[in-house]
Amino acid sequence: MARLHAGQDHERFSGETAWTVLDAANDLGDSTTVDACRRVIDADLRGEAPARSDVAVLNAFFA
Repeated sequence: MARLHAGQDHERFSGETAWTVLDAANDLGDSTTVDACRRVIDADLRGEAPARSDVAVLNAFFA
């Protein structure tokens, strides 16, 4: 799974990665991460940068 590394552009977090996290978060019942994934996916579909706070939630999922 993709994880942002130091210096990586947070706005480039892919919707595809968010879908992967969404599936796992759904399985675990993690509603906070599910909501953040949906917002990242929506932003990706609109061609916009996701909120940094949502990206932080997705990254925390990997910790």
